[in-house]
Amino acid sequence: MIKVLLFAQLQEEAKTDVIEIDFQEGTVAELKNMLQSQFKLSQLSESMIAINEAYALEQDMVRNGDTVAIIPPVSGG
Repeated sequence: MIKVLLFAQLQEEAKTDVIEIDFQEGTVAELKNMLQSQFKLSQLSESMIAINEAYALEQDMVRNGDTVAIIPPVSGG
């Protein structure tokens, strides 16, 4: 089980700020594909990912017990 923290638009689309999912081990890219198929998150491909509070790349591993934060792009003026 991993905990996925969502922010901003992603939070609104999923209608929650935390998702707990059964994901034993895989890459960030695999996790994003799983989340995209289940929740249809619009900004997932452009979002930054952090695993246990450290930024991660698409090929980094996510393991059972990790906390993953998905941070969508932010624009300001």
